[in-house]
Amino acid sequence: MIIRTVKEWDYLPIEPNGPDAFTRAHADRAVELAALSGLGGSEGDRILINHPAKLRAQQTVGVIADGGMALEILPKIEGAEADNAARKSLIHMLCGVLDLEIADGAVTDLGWQKDDLLEILIRLFCDRLFGAVHRGLPRRYIEHRDDLPALRGRLDAIRQFSTLAANPSRLACHFDELSADIALNQIMKAAVVRLGKIAKAQENKRRLSELQLAFADVSDVPVSALRWDRVVIDRTNRSWAQLLSLAKLLLGERFQTTSLGRARGFSLLFEMNKLFEEFVGRALQRSLRGTPLGVRLQGPRSYVLQEKREDGSDAFRFATKPDITLSDSSGHRLIIDTKWKRLKGAIDDPKQGVSQQDIYQMMAYSHVYQCTDLLLLYPHHKGLQAEEGLIAEHRVCGTESTRILIGSIALDDPRSAPDKLSALLEMVGLRDGEMEKAA
Repeated sequence: MIIRTVKEWDYLPIEPNGPDAFTRAHADRAVELAALSGLGGSEGDRILINHPAKLRAQQTVGVIADGGMALEILPKIEGAEADNAARKSLIHMLCGVLDLEIADGAVTDLGWQKDDLLEILIRLFCDRLFGAVHRGLPRRYIEHRDDLPALRGRLDAIRQFSTLAANPSRLACHFDELSADIALNQIMKAAVVRLGKIAKAQENKRRLSELQLAFADVSDVPVSALRWDRVVIDRTNRSWAQLLSLAKLLLGERFQTTSLGRARGFSLLFEMNKLFEEFVGRALQRSLRGTPLGVRLQGPRSYVLQEKREDGSDAFRFATKPDITLSDSSGHRLIIDTKWKRLKGAIDDPKQGVSQQDIYQMMAYSHVYQCTDLLLLYPHHKGLQAEEGLIAEHRVCGTESTRILIGSIALDDPRSAPDKLSALLEMVGLRDGEMEKAA
């Protein structure tokens, strides 16, 4: 197995032919798999740009692999320059979005240094699933209809006196049976089977083989036919909710596309701008729990322009949908747009690299949603020559109180994000006495 790691926006050289070289054939296969994913575009160049002597990673991170090659793309995170530190930060961001808690002991045990991102996620999934399986598979009553020699449940009179009229030795029974062959377990088995085909680490392979035995009585359902809509999480199986989120991640139901194509091709990919946006939104929800401020992700949705049709009805044009909106009973208090971009220091650029398009967008949000505080939030880095938090505050010309704020958050330890965002809101002026958490 040829394994290579590259950071977003960096170059990966194509090496001369050799037994352990990342060759032109490996590079072409990586680009092919990138194109097959829903995030790559028709040529895969939204993930990898193919140069004659090198590949350049874009702003999509994750793992692309087939039978003989694995390419890991990691995010660039200030304070997490080493590959193992970048993996750890990315895993914690994903766990923050999935509400997946990792105990400190489990964090230490994960192979940050020797394993790639995919193997670490597989290990995490196996650890969680083993613990859940040892407590017993969830079961539900499933409706059955069968022709039996003795009555079970209740009699299906219509079938009994029509189809079975000439066979009185069989009774048309309609009954419920407690079964483990339910949608939740079928999803878990599908994840175990798929991961068993792509895992490289021997320990992961062994664990997945054992887990397949635990699900032996559960039906094999293709990933495309899984019934996610039939999963019921209640008080009897609440401990499986986090596992379900992790299975969605690994089966391609959230953030990324997974694909099993010819030659065992597989991709597990994440657009960093979308991941950063939801990570910040979920961290804010945890930070503001118990306060009058509500957090809404990807909304509300309204329009910039309105016109009258000939029949007198209204037509709306140019929809807007903020990344994150903080509101209370008095209205929208703060609109946040997250940007997975690198800000510039004020000394290097008075605009700090903020684009004119982003400013126009925030002004449109202010007008459409009647909100006077708007925040552009970026990942922090030491080149800003300022502490993370509130970097700059600008008053919109022609207004008395509308502000466009520039903020940053460091991601070397994503678990501290709720506290950091709470501190940022205090700087903005949204965590004064009236906004303190209720006792």
